Amino acid sequence: MTYEQIFLFTLLGFVFAFLVWGRIRYDLVAFAALVIAVIGGVIPAEHAFEGFGHEAVIIIALVLIVSRAMMNAGAVELVARFVISAGRSLSTHIGIMSVVGAAMSAIINNVAALVMLMSLDIEAAEKAKRPVSQTLMPLSFATILGGMITLIGTPPNIVIAQFRDRALGEPFSMFDFSPVGLVCALVGIAFVTTIGWRLIPESATRATVGEGGDTGLFVAEAGVSEKSKSIGKTPSDLFPLADEHDITILGLVRNGKRLRGFAAGEEIRKSDHIVLEGDPKSIEAFIGAADLDTPGSEDHGGLRGKSLTLVEAIVPDNARMVGRTAMDLRLLYRRGVTLLGVSRQGRRFRERVRKLTIKPGDVVLLLGPESRVNDAAEWLGVLPLAEKSHNVIQRSKALFAIGIFAAAVGTAVAGFVPLAVALAAVVGIYALFNIVSAREVYEAVEWPVIVLLASLIPLGLALETSGGTQLIAEAVLSLTGALPAWAILTLLMIVTMTLSDFLNNVATALVAAPVGLSIAQSLNVSPDPFLMGVAVAASCAFLTPIGHKNNTIIMGPGGYRFGDYWRMGLPLEILIIAVAVPVILIFWPL
Repeated sequence: MTYEQIFLFTLLGFVFAFLVWGRIRYDLVAFAALVIAVIGGVIPAEHAFEGFGHEAVIIIALVLIVSRAMMNAGAVELVARFVISAGRSLSTHIGIMSVVGAAMSAIINNVAALVMLMSLDIEAAEKAKRPVSQTLMPLSFATILGGMITLIGTPPNIVIAQFRDRALGEPFSMFDFSPVGLVCALVGIAFVTTIGWRLIPESATRATVGEGGDTGLFVAEAGVSEKSKSIGKTPSDLFPLADEHDITILGLVRNGKRLRGFAAGEEIRKSDHIVLEGDPKSIEAFIGAADLDTPGSEDHGGLRGKSLTLVEAIVPDNARMVGRTAMDLRLLYRRGVTLLGVSRQGRRFRERVRKLTIKPGDVVLLLGPESRVNDAAEWLGVLPLAEKSHNVIQRSKALFAIGIFAAAVGTAVAGFVPLAVALAAVVGIYALFNIVSAREVYEAVEWPVIVLLASLIPLGLALETSGGTQLIAEAVLSLTGALPAWAILTLLMIVTMTLSDFLNNVATALVAAPVGLSIAQSLNVSPDPFLMGVAVAASCAFLTPIGHKNNTIIMGPGGYRFGDYWRMGLPLEILIIAVAVPVILIFWPL
């Protein structure tokens, strides 16, 4: 072996060891390895940071921003009403959530799809009074499977597509992954729906959804706009919708005065205000579902059309708010923020929220653009609670956001513009229409993943140009002897899938792709089935909570332990291998 090969194999060995160890952040490990490779002379200094401008890196970053915008626009709520039902059987619920999760993962990043649906799944578990651990793992696995259906569904597909472009002169297109990915997703979903969830150990299913440490229920008001679908109904007509969102309707305000009692039989009119009690997220969701307005949106220059945040804050003794009302402070006029609700140790009050005199110890719910809410909290002297902020969904922009995204994907598929350019245009339009704020553009990007990918791309290229991947391919071929090509493909997928269970799936794809290409070239067969096999195997990490970020995300809320994943994950991985190999050979023959 040459010096470059020995150096790179040793370096990558240390990288993999540190990634499995997990005590040091994977982006720092990868970046340190890049610097060492440059110092060692195996990567030219002038090419060291080319990975940060690589198209795969840019596409992944843009997909994450688009996913955040879809969440802001409430695209998930277009299907949520058909998903949540406490009356469904567990298998039916898992099946519906899995199909929806897989479909969403094919359109947006599968991590974002899980984040969007996880809260709905937890809500359904609370209403059905069943352990959330029974459903979160199937949902996670389904979103991982759905990501394989399209180019942008999961980072390994993007990595493989760009590798093919560099190696063979043409990338995989948006839907080249669909035949294989769709079959694997359907078979995998059928498994987790019928058998898989039953394999979750009892120790995990004892974990139930907790109270979450809520500060209490807030009393809030929601306005009735001229075009609201709630006009003509009574508060009692809205009780089922309120129960669905864990909201209590306390009464009705008309012409600035609270009507007597709960006003349950009073017909709702334009400009009325409905008094609600619930937690912040439930209040915001009910306002959207009932087609109501938040306070301030009806005012000229108010909050309508902006990217908004809900923040809970405690009122200390010396706060400016103490002894005053939101109207006294002219909060909306002065600071561009409105007081949506107040929590007072579980007590209810008949005063209007904006006319309520604030007392020390109250918890206030402030609504406005994030930067203004923070400034207003400082001006008011209140103390925002960590982890108690909530993005307000801009439901009126959901169809617009979906339409713009679909048009961009269509132009990219038709070949009019590259996918990266199309996605960049989508992000620009979303920012222009306040679907995603400038701050969220940067917050949405998972920078550790970007640094990892950008650092490993030059290392992978160096391993390939030095002949290292060819050495690995020759070693694999020498071990497999006279086995047929399909058997070698199966072995490559098993090894790749095992690596992905313990390494980042992007790192696995970057290393396995050139090995697969070298094996195909040595066998004198088409490289496409081997590249497609690497894409499938790198995505399917079901054995551990560290192989895929989705599995990591559900570990805490689901109450899972490290050893719980393999019980459903191992048979699922075996099933995917058994299904994927013949399907790959049908659609991508040797």
